[in-house]
Amino acid sequence: MADDIDLHLGRRLRRRRRLLGLTQQQLAVQVGIRFQQIQKYECGANRISAARLWRLSEALETPVAYFYDGLAEALDQDAAPLKGGEAFLRKETLDLIQAYYQLDERPRRRLLDLAKSLHSDSAPV
Repeated sequence: MADDIDLHLGRRLRRRRRLLGLTQQQLAVQVGIRFQQIQKYECGANRISAARLWRLSEALETPVAYFYDGLAEALDQDAAPLKGGEAFLRKETLDLIQAYYQLDERPRRRLLDLAKSLHSDSAPV
């Protein structure tokens, strides 16, 4: 049976991979393993070694600490599964994030500034 920590790391791995629009195969090639291993990591069936986690973090362009974000809270909830297994993002949200990461730095900053200004414009006075 999968350990709660392994499940958490696997969920974070899947989330980041999907946000970047990568398939399991594409990520596996970058890390030098088979896609089946990525599947096993994502479902918590196999543990991710420290060295492999480092390689995954480099391939996914995120710090290793990303995988542990929210772990304390998840363990405090006695690993109660979230509704639907995980808090899923809507497809349009994933599409927006993928499009955002395809932009260069300057347009990304401008888009972020625009989004923030739209939010502050709609806030009640």
